Amino acid sequence: MTSTSVDGATAERIARMVLAAVHREYPNQLSLLLESDADLRPPRELTPAFYGSFDWHSAVHGHWCLVRMARCFPSAAFVADARRAVGESLTPERIAGEAAFVRPRPAFERPYGLAWLLQLSAELGEWDDRDARAWHEAVAPLESLAVTHLRAWLEKLPWPIRGGGHGQTAFAMGLFLDWARAAGEHDVARLIGARAFGLFGADLDAPISYEPSGHDFLSAILGEADLMRRVMARDEFASWLGRFLPDLAGHRAKHWLTPVTSPDPADGHLAHLDGLNLSRAWMLEGIAAALPAGDARGALLTDAAARHRAAGLAAVTGEHYAGAHWLGSYAIYLITARGLG
Repeated sequence: MTSTSVDGATAERIARMVLAAVHREYPNQLSLLLESDADLRPPRELTPAFYGSFDWHSAVHGHWCLVRMARCFPSAAFVADARRAVGESLTPERIAGEAAFVRPRPAFERPYGLAWLLQLSAELGEWDDRDARAWHEAVAPLESLAVTHLRAWLEKLPWPIRGGGHGQTAFAMGLFLDWARAAGEHDVARLIGARAFGLFGADLDAPISYEPSGHDFLSAILGEADLMRRVMARDEFASWLGRFLPDLAGHRAKHWLTPVTSPDPADGHLAHLDGLNLSRAWMLEGIAAALPAGDARGALLTDAAARHRAAGLAAVTGEHYAGAHWLGSYAIYLITARGLG
């Protein structure tokens, strides 16, 4: 497991922010196709494990964050509370309720939330810990559903969704692939690799002037490159990146790779921009790490990653729930280099 350079006080602050959200039921934004009056129930009844943190996917990656932090900081003061919170949610009974809700809704939280659910499962599966093994076993039925729904979607997807939000194809595929490799699911990993080449392999001259959009928390362009570095050999990726981003040293690229500032962190959509800095940082780090030694683009991308890292982490204050319910997960994903393996 990758070590982390975060100081104890910062880790404690982030953990407390996540703990305050994971079982906070309201406010709640529930994306739900209603089939009958019976579907109109409180979130804690509809999705009994992941009802907090404003929305389902944030609750899922909030739990991932607590597990990740407990692994990375095993002696920290927050670990006992993190374990209690995760243990409260990841019981066989609560996960059975989740599975009953998700099973008949193949499009629910697809692809973003389902991909994060697989990250949670992968984190538990990698942790040599008695509680983690029990939680991993409990999550297994929901993990299986997530794989079924994502795989069916990916097999028939005609074109990628190139957005900066929850629908982005490349980001979810990266999380899905990381799970498949961690779980030893080689057939799934091969499918994701083949679809990555089919959807993105021939892309040229990415339209960097079109980013960011006003509500982005992901970069479609960097997300694509961060996926392709996972499925290509080093030299092959270096050549592909040269075609996809042919002028990384130019003025347009410099402007594109400048950190952004949210004009209103209390606004749920505009707060996304604080997360964009964090996700750009980890994607830039991944892309740079995948280049051959001595490739001049590596230093350029690493410098841009450092600037985005500083701007992103500075915005993880917990002052406004619009960001506090999810930014901690993004900060920990970055700080602990989860995407680098």
